[in-house]
Order: sequence, then C-alpha cells, then structure tokens
Amino acid sequence: MKLDVDVLRYLSKEDFRVLTAVEMGMRNHEIVPSELVDRIASLKHGGTYKVLKNLLKHKLVHHDSSKYDGFRLTYLGYDFLAIKTMVNRGVFASVGRQIGVGKESDIFEVATEDGTILAMKLHRLGRVSFRAVKSKRDYLRHRRSYSWLYLSRLAALKEFAFMKALEDNGFPVPNALDCNRHCVVMSLVQGYPLVQVKELQNPEMVFETIIGLVVRLAEHGLIHCDFNEFNIMIDDDEKVTIIDFPQMVSVSHHNAQMYFDRDVECIYKFFGKRFNLSFEEQADHSEVAEEDAEESSRPSFSSINKTAGFLDKELAASGFTRKDQANMDQVYSLKKAPMRVYYLMMKKMPPT
Repeated sequence: MKLDVDVLRYLSKEDFRVLTAVEMGMRNHEIVPSELVDRIASLKHGGTYKVLKNLLKHKLVHHDSSKYDGFRLTYLGYDFLAIKTMVNRGVFASVGRQIGVGKESDIFEVATEDGTILAMKLHRLGRVSFRAVKSKRDYLRHRRSYSWLYLSRLAALKEFAFMKALEDNGFPVPNALDCNRHCVVMSLVQGYPLVQVKELQNPEMVFETIIGLVVRLAEHGLIHCDFNEFNIMIDDDEKVTIIDFPQMVSVSHHNAQMYFDRDVECIYKFFGKRFNLSFEEQADHSEVAEEDAEESSRPSFSSINKTAGFLDKELAASGFTRKDQANMDQVYSLKKAPMRVYYLMMKKMPPT
C-alpha cells in the first residue's frame, strides 16, 4: 500500500483518537468491535462512527465482518500513528520520497526542521512474498497468537536496539535516532548498496574490511545472518556501512556455525564473481591448519575468539541460554547494560 502522507493534513485530532482506540483494542482483539472503539475513544460529542467512515475512506482501517463486525488497523493506519508520534517528538518534520523497498520493510527520506535528511524505515512483516517470518525469526518467542503489526513492532524495536549497541561498540552502522511502533528513524547513509557497485578501486581492501566485520561481530557474540551485498552500503570513498539487523542471532545459537559460514560464503562468492578475486583455500585436513589459523584465507567459526563482548546476552539475541542470562545478571546491572531494556520490554509487552 502506497504511503500518501498528504492525507495527514486532513486528519483531525478526533481521527487520530479513534485510530489510537482501534490500536488499543487490537491488544486483545483481532477485530475490534465498533462499540469498543467508541468506548475507548470517548469522543466528547460522539461521532465515532462518522470518524470510522472517514478512516475507511482513506484505508487507514479495515472493516471486517467475516467472524463478527469490527475494525482493525491497516499498515497505512499504523504508519500514520508512528509518523504523527515522530513529528510530535520533533524527530522529523516532513516525509519525502521512497528510497528503498525490502521484503520486510519500506524506507523513506524524512527531513528535520533544519533541513537535515534522515532515513525512516517502516517494517512491514507479513507480505505475501515473505510470510515465513514465524519460522525464520524468533519474534514470537513463546506466543501462539500474533498479528503482523505486532511482529513488525518487535522487529523495529529489535533493530533499533542492535543498531544502538553496535554503534556504541564502534561498528560502521547508521546512527539510530528514535523508534516508535514499527518505525525506526536513523541517519541517512551516503552511499550505494554493494550490489549496485560494478567497480572498486581497491576491491581487496574492501573485501578484507567486510570479512573483518563478520569476524568482529562474532567476537562480540553476534552473527548477522543476512550479511550479503544487499545489506552492505559503500560510499564514493569505499567506506563500508552495514545495515539490516532484526535477524541477528547469538554465537550460542544452535545453528550459529551454519549462519556464520553462510555469511562468509556470500561475501566470498560475490567478490569472486563481481570483482574476479581469487582465494587460496586451505584444506581442513592440512597439518599446518592449526599453526597458520590466523593466515588462513577463510575465517573459521571455531577459531574465532568470542570474548570481545557480550552483546548477544545484553540484547537477548536468539540463541542465548538461561544459564548465560543468569551469569550476565551477576555481572551487569541495568545501568551498565542499558540495551537490556529491549529484552525487558519484550517480556512486558502484551500481544496485539
């Protein structure tokens, strides 16, 4: 569904009040009865049904009478609630053109009052082209029921937490500025996706930098799980920035080695095909393998020193264990590990 922000100009406080009432009702209802919407909105002079009709006109809510008569938010309605909140907070003042479309998100340019251009990422889980989220991601945890809006909210919260933590630890990632519902606002990366780059002045150096980032992430306890040419940005000076983090897992994950090897293989395959780089592979059975592990052309998951940090445990990345959590709690307080707020919020948030 196309994001038409011009509609925002014509929405009143009552419209947003009713829109918020539908959102609140969806915490415990798949379809929110109109009577409940009316009670939650509590408009002084009534008129909830008239407002709902206006929201339907702009496709901000959907009327469903298959099970029982009621309403639910659409992604467009959820977009407007998040954008309105961001504008009220002063994070940005206007929304510009769409600059990216992914299987799980849409990305737009936004501008602040002083004209600074930022990036706004709207998570949109549940698209027809990518509906295996329930099995591929750990957003649901122990929950049996869910809505796509709720999963998108968890994905945004998780990505925001990962970005903040990675930035604090010196990784080349966008500067995460704010998060609300399924929306994450970050600095705009001045560059291009690596998949669009046909030539590099120093492909070997860029390759070493990217492989080094895969290893550094593992040393801090994390594996990207989608580390490929689509999620690597590079600018005119060949400076690398990594993006897209909701799928990251812990090095303690039972499939950690497979994910790590897959990330490494994606980079090797891309640089070999696109920039004709050749790599000297070292056989696993070589007697020199252990002595020259550091000189091996391909990083090995088993040889990585995973003691540089505990970001996987601080952020409750998929794959961390209860024993790990107990040990971490003895070392870290909430003050020392602020990004654990993500994990605590995940446990407290009610499903929508």
